[in-house]
Parts: sequence; C-alpha cells; structure tokens
Amino acid sequence: MAAAAGRAGLGLAGTGKVLGKRMEEMASLVGVRCLFTRSRIPDSVFQPRPEDHEKYGGNPEEPHKIHVVTRIKSVIGRPYWEKKIIRDLGLDKAHQPRLHKNIPSVNSRLKVVKHLIRIQPLKLPHGLPTEEEVSSTFLTARGELIIKKRLKPVEQKQIKS
Repeated sequence: MAAAAGRAGLGLAGTGKVLGKRMEEMASLVGVRCLFTRSRIPDSVFQPRPEDHEKYGGNPEEPHKIHVVTRIKSVIGRPYWEKKIIRDLGLDKAHQPRLHKNIPSVNSRLKVVKHLIRIQPLKLPHGLPTEEEVSSTFLTARGELIIKKRLKPVEQKQIKS
C-alpha cells in the first residue's frame, strides 16, 4: 500500500498523469545507459577504401588467401560479443599470430574486432613448403612463413687405392 502511495506521489500511478520534470530527465537517461551497441557503428567504416590498398601493399584484384591475425590490444572492458569473437578466433593470448582463411564469414567477424587486432597477408618468401619441410617451418611477426633448411648428410664414397 505504501509503494502505491509512493508511486502516486511521483505521478506514476495513473496512465493519464504526467511525470515530473526531474523524473522526465531521469527517464530519458535510462535509454543512454548502454555505451556499446552494434548499431552505433556506421556501415561506411567497413567499406574498403582505395588508399588502404596503396598503404598496405594489397591488390584488390588478387586478394591474398590467408590472413595472419594477431591480437594487439586487451579485451578487458570490451563488450561480451567482442570477447566471444576473440575467443572463437583463437586469439586468447596477445601477440600470438593465428592463420585464418580470407572468406566472407571470417572477414565479417574480423571487422567487428578490427580495433583490437592486426591483420596481415601470409607471405611465402620461399614458396609453399613440401611435406618434408612442413615440420621445419615457422611464422614470423611480419607474417612470413619461413622454411628452415636442414642439411642432409653427404654420402661418403670409398676411395680405392
């Protein structure tokens, strides 16, 4: 009963009553509470720009097949959906590169967290490794797949005297 009397004093009891000036201000602030919303990011942010291709050395006619994705910023204080995407992409640890295909489903997820990651094309300075060389390859921080050449023992021939 006391709660109903309190609501009546605030002008909330009946549907025809008007909120007070102070309550109107507070009610308008309720809609502003959430700082992170997906709808606030304009679509123009995600559109490719020609100057990006010149800056990063990409060719829009022949895009690279594999991305080297590295997380460079923390996810502390970021919204839950960004944390989930980072976890799903395998970027739990910072500065640990991961390889992902350059396909629309992956690219759409990368766009959502592009402010937390670095995306580079996979470079193959020594060409594609063979099956024997796969175990002796490593990925550099610049996105290059390096093949460590292993020396094979030379067969010694017998010298006839």
